[in-house]
Amino acid sequence: MDRESGRSGISPRRAVWFAVGIAALALAALGAALPLLPTTPFLLVAAYAFARSSKRWHAWLHSHRVFGPLIRDWREHRAIHRRAKIVGVASMVAVLAISVAAEVDPVILAVQAVVLSASAAFVLSRPSPPDR
Repeated sequence: MDRESGRSGISPRRAVWFAVGIAALALAALGAALPLLPTTPFLLVAAYAFARSSKRWHAWLHSHRVFGPLIRDWREHRAIHRRAKIVGVASMVAVLAISVAAEVDPVILAVQAVVLSASAAFVLSRPSPPDR
């Protein structure tokens, strides 16, 4: 804390990055449980935001037993682990199947199919990281 002004040493820019990191981390956690919401992209955003706002949160995220390996694989190899690919693509297929079964409007179904297909193609096109 700055003694003269009584203000905290956190800049508004760092506060915004920290808020982005927390929001992205929350979405990543939801994505771990919800099939339509991805996990890894939100983790990468959280890591980026924490790198600009909080050394402590950045270190915690990188050392997390579940999230850390996903981030390290991407940072070091631009790779997605095989298990994450399988779970991700299976979730995308499940979401599309549920939409078909629920008789979603054909236009929405078409948009969903295009977006999920592009997402699956991207995920499957990434290499797998070397064995740990």
